[in-house]
Amino acid sequence: MQTSESLERVADELAKLPSIGRKTAHRIAMHLAKSPAEEVVSLSDALLSLKDKIKLCSTCCNITETDPCQICDSDRRSKTVICIVEEPSDVFAIEKTNEFRGQYHVLHGIISPLDGIGPEDIKIKELLGRLSGNVDEIILALNPSVEGEYTITYLTKLIKPLNIKVSRIARGIPMGTDLEFADEITLAKAMEGRITL
Repeated sequence: MQTSESLERVADELAKLPSIGRKTAHRIAMHLAKSPAEEVVSLSDALLSLKDKIKLCSTCCNITETDPCQICDSDRRSKTVICIVEEPSDVFAIEKTNEFRGQYHVLHGIISPLDGIGPEDIKIKELLGRLSGNVDEIILALNPSVEGEYTITYLTKLIKPLNIKVSRIARGIPMGTDLEFADEITLAKAMEGRITL
């Protein structure tokens, strides 16, 4: 039973967002309906501004408002190491660690033949254009999935002949997790990636 066609329309649109179920979408729509008009207009303006100002960096393909992005344009970041990730959200996750001081390249997906996504459908051509003589290492930081592994294998075969070191992020047991709750693949990868103390 609908209480309001407008409310349902907002809930329908919100439910399209990742991690937002129907119940949460209705709660947010109800919150917006009860909010002062200025707050709703402010949210609307922010969303329209997002779509108007955001573009892809011509160097790394990350989302940005300036081209090149602040990471690519920074003199304090190494231009010789490139970390390859699937999505812009992966850049934000790595940046939160304050550990990586190189550049990025965002593929905007991974190779997935079952979904009809081939190498030409993601930003591999743009990556190869960046691999001139001044790149020493490529770090593959793709999600641990069958498609991610396939993409890693594909990229490694393309990059290795260019005499560029190819590495991948370590996989293992998350902090605070008991070994008994880890799956077999994670445990196997943790054993493979062990380090000498």
